[in-house]
Amino acid sequence: MKIKFLLTLLLACSFITYAQDLDDQFAITGKVVDNESGAPLEYATVSITSTDDPSNVTGGITDPSGNFEISVSAGTYDIKVEYISFTPQTFDNRTVDKDTNLGKVVLKFATNSLNEVTVVAETTTVDVRLDKKIYNIGKDLTTAGGTVSDALNNVPSVSVDVEGGISLRGNDNVRILINGKPSAIAGFGSTDVLRQLPADAIERVEVITSPSARYDAEGTAGILNIILRKEKILGFNGSINTNVGNPDLAGISANLNYRTDKYNLFTTTGYRYSDSPGNGFFDTRYFNTDTITPRYDRIIEDRDIDRINRGFNTNFGMEYYLTEKSSLIGSVFYRNGNDIDQTTNATQSFIGDNRVLETIRTEKEREQDDSYQISLNYSNNFNDEGHKLTADFQYENDQETQNTFINEDITFNGQDNPGIIGERAVTTEKQNEYLIQADYVLPFGEDSQFEAGYRGNFENEVTDYSLNQESMPGTEIYRQNDTLTNIFDYTENVNAFYTQLGTKWGPVSILTGLRLENTQLKGEITSELPENQLQDIFGFPINTSFDNNYLGLFPTVNVIFELAEQENISLGYNRRINRPRGWYINPFPDRDSRNNVFQGNPNLQPAFSNAFDVGYLKRWKKLTLTSSVYYQKETDAFERVEEIIDLQGQGNTGQGTTVIRTIPVNLSSNERTGGELGLLYNPADWLRLNGSFNFFQFTTEGFFNGVDYGAKNTSYFARFSSKVTLPFAIDWQTNAFYRGASQNAQTDTDGLLSIDLALSKDVWNENATISLNVSDLLNGRKRNQVTTNQLFTRDSEFQWRQRQLNLSFIYRFNQKKNQNDRRDRDNGDEDFEG
Repeated sequence: MKIKFLLTLLLACSFITYAQDLDDQFAITGKVVDNESGAPLEYATVSITSTDDPSNVTGGITDPSGNFEISVSAGTYDIKVEYISFTPQTFDNRTVDKDTNLGKVVLKFATNSLNEVTVVAETTTVDVRLDKKIYNIGKDLTTAGGTVSDALNNVPSVSVDVEGGISLRGNDNVRILINGKPSAIAGFGSTDVLRQLPADAIERVEVITSPSARYDAEGTAGILNIILRKEKILGFNGSINTNVGNPDLAGISANLNYRTDKYNLFTTTGYRYSDSPGNGFFDTRYFNTDTITPRYDRIIEDRDIDRINRGFNTNFGMEYYLTEKSSLIGSVFYRNGNDIDQTTNATQSFIGDNRVLETIRTEKEREQDDSYQISLNYSNNFNDEGHKLTADFQYENDQETQNTFINEDITFNGQDNPGIIGERAVTTEKQNEYLIQADYVLPFGEDSQFEAGYRGNFENEVTDYSLNQESMPGTEIYRQNDTLTNIFDYTENVNAFYTQLGTKWGPVSILTGLRLENTQLKGEITSELPENQLQDIFGFPINTSFDNNYLGLFPTVNVIFELAEQENISLGYNRRINRPRGWYINPFPDRDSRNNVFQGNPNLQPAFSNAFDVGYLKRWKKLTLTSSVYYQKETDAFERVEEIIDLQGQGNTGQGTTVIRTIPVNLSSNERTGGELGLLYNPADWLRLNGSFNFFQFTTEGFFNGVDYGAKNTSYFARFSSKVTLPFAIDWQTNAFYRGASQNAQTDTDGLLSIDLALSKDVWNENATISLNVSDLLNGRKRNQVTTNQLFTRDSEFQWRQRQLNLSFIYRFNQKKNQNDRRDRDNGDEDFEG
C-alpha cells in the first residue's frame, strides 16, 4: 500500500506539472561531431539566446551520441555550440516557428585552446540516464585535501559510515567500480584505498541503482562507478595539489596531461601521510553468568587507536590513436602502503560491584602493502553512428604483510600477575585477479541499438596466518600455536555473457537486457588440526574444502517516459547477486579483543535480490528535482549476529574462554522499501544549494541456532550543502549530514550528525586556489549502539577518525577556471540512452 500511494502521488505531481507546460513549443535538434574523427562529442554545450531579450537564455548538453534536442517558444534566436578546446559554431538570427534541425554540427580543434581548459565545474549537476544518475562532481570545498571516500559521502543516495564502509540507499552491499571495471584502485573489493586517494582525482560518480545487463550482477544495492579525470586537451597542462592538516596530515598529488594529434599521455601521482586517531568503548553486562568462563557480571573495554598511514600511488597511461576511428589505451597503476596501527585496550572485569580483574592489551601492527594493475583497452568506431567494438584486458596483483605484536599486562584482585604470554601474529595475503572483456554495440534503425558482450573475472586470494606465542611469560621465546595457524586459499571465477536492446518510440525509451553468469566459489582451509577439532573450535560444522558453482540469469528492464524536454519518469527492474567473499568467509577469528571477536563463515551461500525502482526528474531554470521510490526483496540475505560461545584454546593462556562472537549468516529474507528526494537549486550566482533525503524500511526474517532474528527497521538519512560567495570573491561552503536511528534484531543504533565547513579563495589570476576546511566540526561522527539478547546487553561507542582540519593549495598551469565544463567522452560506459 505504501508503494502504491507513493507511486500515485509521484505520477500525479508529474502530470500536473506537465499540463502546466503545454504551450506552443518547437524543438531545435542536431548532432555535434569532431572534425578529425567524426566521433560524436558528448557533453557539448548548446546555448540559445533570444535576440529580442538577451536575458532569455536556455540550452542543454549533448548525449553520448552527440545529439541534442531543446524546446523553445517561437521567436528569433542566436544559437551557439561549444566544446572546450574546440572552436565554437554559431547560428545567428535563426527564426524558429517550427521544429528546426541544424543537422550535423562539425567542430574543429582550436589552436589557441590551451588557455580555455576546464578544471572543474562550479556546481554539482545531475544527469539521468536509462539505468543511472550521473553526478558531475562540482567544486566541493569541503573535500579539498580530502579523499575519494570524503567525496563519495557528499553524493546523494550514498553514505559512508564511521569505518569507511560505503552504502547505497542504506544498503552496504554496493559494488565499487573504477572507470566501469573492478580495480586495484578500489582495493580489490575493499574500500580502504578510497580513504587514501585524493578527492580531486574524481571527474564524476555514476549512481547505478538499476544496472543494465552490461554491468556485473554483483551488488544487491547497485553500483557506484567512479570515473577518474583524464584530460584530452592538446598540449601540456595539469595541476598540483598540496595539503597539510591536524591531526597530522600531509599530502601532495599531481594531475598531468600531454596530448598531441597522435597520442595522449596522462598521470595522477601522489603521496599521503596521515595520523588518524580513533577510539572505542564497550560496556557489557551479562544476565546468566553460570554460562560464562571465566565468570564475570560486567566487562568494560576502553580502546585508543592510533593509525599512521603512509601511501604512494601513481596511475600512468597513454592513449595511442591507431587510426581516425580506433585507439589503444595502456595504463599502469601502482600503490605502496606502509602503515603502523597501535590499539591499546584497557579492560575491567567485575563480579557484582567489585573490580576483580584489570588488563591492558597493546596490539601494534605494521602493514606493508604493494599493489599494481596493468590495463589495456582497444576501441574501434566503425562509423559515426555508434557502431563500436571495445576489448579490455586487466591484471591486478596485491601483496600485503601484517606483523602484529600483542602484549598484555594483568592485575588480579589488585595484584600484578605475570602469567600473560606475549603473541606475534604474521598475516601474508596474496591476491591475483585477471579480467577479460569485450563489448559490441550496433545501432540500427532510427533510434535503436543492440549490445552484446563477455566478461570474465578470475581471482585467487591466499591468506597465510601464523600465530606464535611465548612459551613462558617474559621469555620472548615463541612457539607456533597450531590451533590457530592456518592457510585459507580462496578462488572466485565469474564468466558472464550479456545482451541488451534499446529503442525509442516517441517519448518512450526502453532498455532491456539479460545477463548469464556462472560463478565458481572455491575454498580450502589448511590447518594442523583435523576437521572434527576445527568444528569444535568454531562451534558449528564447517566445510574445510568447498567448490560451489552457481549458474544464474539476471534480467534488467529500464524505461524512461519523457513528459517534456526537462521532465521524465523512469521505471527499472533488475535481479542481482551478493557473493560471500574475503573476511566474511574466513573462519579464523580476529585477535583485536579478548572478549569480542569477529569470525567468518565459510558456509555462507550467495544471496539473490529482485529490485523495482520508479523515478521522477524535473528541471527548471534554476532548480533540478530528482525523486524515486523503490522496493527490493533479497533471499538468503546476510545478517551479522552476535552470540556467546566458548572458543577452545583461543585464550593466550591456551585455555578455553567465553567470548561474544559476531558472525555473518544466511537468513531467509530481507525486504527493503524506500523513497528519496533530491534538490539542486542555484537561485543566484553567489548562492548554490543542494539537498537530499532518503527514507527506507527493511524487514528481516530468519532463525540461527534456534534464535529468531526477525526484525523491522525504519531509518533515514539527509544531507544539505550550501555554497556562498562572500565579498572579495571568497567562497564559503557548508555540508551537513544526518543519519537517523536504526534497529535490527539485536542492536539499536543512535542517530549521527556531521557538519563540514570550508573557505576558499582563488589567487594568482585564478591560476591557484587556497582552501581551509574542517571535517566533522562537532566531532560527532561516532557510532553509538545498544545490543541486547538473552545472555547480555552491551553499550558501545566507536569513532574511526576524529575531527580533521585541512589547509589545501592547488596550482594550475595552462588551465583557466571559469569556462564551461568539458567532460571526457571516452571515459566510462556508453550505454544506450534512447
